[in-house]
Amino acid sequence: MSLAESAQVTPPPRSGSDREPEESRIPDDGGTVAIEHETIDLVANVVATVLPVALLGLAAWLAWGGALHWPDLVVLAITYLLTGLGITVGYHRLFTHRSFKTSAPVRALFAALGSAAIEGPVIEWVANHRKHHRFSDQPGDPHSPHLESAGGWRGALGGLFHAHIGWIFRGGDLASEERYAKDLLADPLVRFVDRTFLLWVLLGLAFPFGLGLALTGSIVGGLTALLWGGAVRIFFLHHATFSINSLCHFFGRRRFATGDESRNLLWLALPTLGEAWHNNHHAFPTSARHGLRWWQPDPSAWLIAGLERLGLVWDVVRVRPERELAKLVPDGG
Repeated sequence: MSLAESAQVTPPPRSGSDREPEESRIPDDGGTVAIEHETIDLVANVVATVLPVALLGLAAWLAWGGALHWPDLVVLAITYLLTGLGITVGYHRLFTHRSFKTSAPVRALFAALGSAAIEGPVIEWVANHRKHHRFSDQPGDPHSPHLESAGGWRGALGGLFHAHIGWIFRGGDLASEERYAKDLLADPLVRFVDRTFLLWVLLGLAFPFGLGLALTGSIVGGLTALLWGGAVRIFFLHHATFSINSLCHFFGRRRFATGDESRNLLWLALPTLGEAWHNNHHAFPTSARHGLRWWQPDPSAWLIAGLERLGLVWDVVRVRPERELAKLVPDGG
């Protein structure tokens, strides 16, 4: 995740060139804080992750009965892209790694869209992800699949489960926002979106209902659109994100030497909007582009490039070819 005050150092130069990975600038201590209202937090996590599974079953049953129509799929695609890009471009590449600069309205939009994905408030998300980069696959990493004490296939499955979803329910300590996201705590706009997280969640559910109502002209159409653009979208997007934590630290290819188990996973690239080029990302965390080769699709980078052409973003961080060559592993391709 580039850091400024969160690492308590001078910010790196804001330019279009790549910068040193920010995990080298984060203090070595754990930087955790106890979860306030832990029971409420646990219940909220269960609802946000388990309820969509049950509603996915309802959606599948309705689809089998012929209740799935083209407006539902349109709403699903639009809401998946909007909230997914809110996570990948907003939460991740903008707020966590500061891979580009943009205006206050665009920052607010991406923060709101990421909040609507229901993966947690923006500052909490950023702090946890920055901590992951600091301790990637080492003790202190919130969601590494490689820290289980058991060996063999049981340890592997236990590690994958922990990295994918188990860490959310274990009630462990959160990354300290004061240490890992101090720059965002000092940003009034980001703090406002963070404090009003529930509002963006509700608007993220109201939008598919309203879009379905507009497309079909009926309340029933709005409700089925809410099912697909709400619960089904949340399920698929959550598990796309979770797969980065689990699958992309276990399966796939390592093109660059990173000191951890981050890997590139081709088949997951499009569902994750380019985030599955995870070894590339860990090699060059501040890069706005994760798909570094021409054949590595990265829709999030495409959006950033489009916004740059329109003058809506600037100081986009890119990786120099010589730095890529310096980090290649012998069999990395």
